[in-house]
Amino acid sequence: MAFQITKEMLVGSLMPVVVYWVYGGLYTMLGYTCNNYRLHPKEDEDNKNFASKQTVIRGVLFQQFRQFIATNLLYMLTRGNDAGASSGQSTSLFVIARQFIVAMFVFDTYQYFVHRYLHQNKFLYKHLHSKHHRLVVSYPFGAIYSHPVEGLLFDIIGGTLAIFVSGMSPMTSAFFSSFCNMKSVDDHCGLILPGNPFHFFFTNNTAYHDLHHQLYGGKYNFSQPFFSIWDKVCGTYMPYELEKREEGGFKLRPVKECKN
Repeated sequence: MAFQITKEMLVGSLMPVVVYWVYGGLYTMLGYTCNNYRLHPKEDEDNKNFASKQTVIRGVLFQQFRQFIATNLLYMLTRGNDAGASSGQSTSLFVIARQFIVAMFVFDTYQYFVHRYLHQNKFLYKHLHSKHHRLVVSYPFGAIYSHPVEGLLFDIIGGTLAIFVSGMSPMTSAFFSSFCNMKSVDDHCGLILPGNPFHFFFTNNTAYHDLHHQLYGGKYNFSQPFFSIWDKVCGTYMPYELEKREEGGFKLRPVKECKN
């Protein structure tokens, strides 16, 4: 079998990167003008976080470089294999929709249990996952900021597994990975914008994940990026309410009577 990177593979691996920065850039600009929809004041991004934005951007670029390598390796290893991401499979809307649903469930399941274990294991949290939680106040570009080893375990292996199990072609997987990046950026954007389709279709949204980044929410709301099923099944779901702040924007208030 010849190992080569085709144009389709390049587009498939680069599209999610472009989408991440374009979509993140859009939210960054909105963050300067939509103070009435913010979960945290803009200045808190610098005052309350423990990693500079330059460090975060470098870390994200390194993560995306490794994802690019891993994605193309997957394409080369499964090319022509009916069980993997072959380019010759059917591309009907029904097949693509089925692949998306399968991939979303696989990705959610994998990330929930890995994410929860990274919190429960004190060694792994201290040396791996705590790096992501250095962003107490999340912002768009920091969505996939993490320790390199966690990035491998969490996003690269999880995404590769979802793509492989669902049997996506390179182009279909490009749209799925781009969709995942948009959802991840949205979850970390810190904005509760009216009419946001992600908030309409998914209860696991910006506020849901922001609660997890707060000190009182570290043991709850592990589910990501799409559904909240596993939190509710496994008893790690923390409900919340949104209150308007006098100075503008929203404030999260956990519904404490529902949890210890």
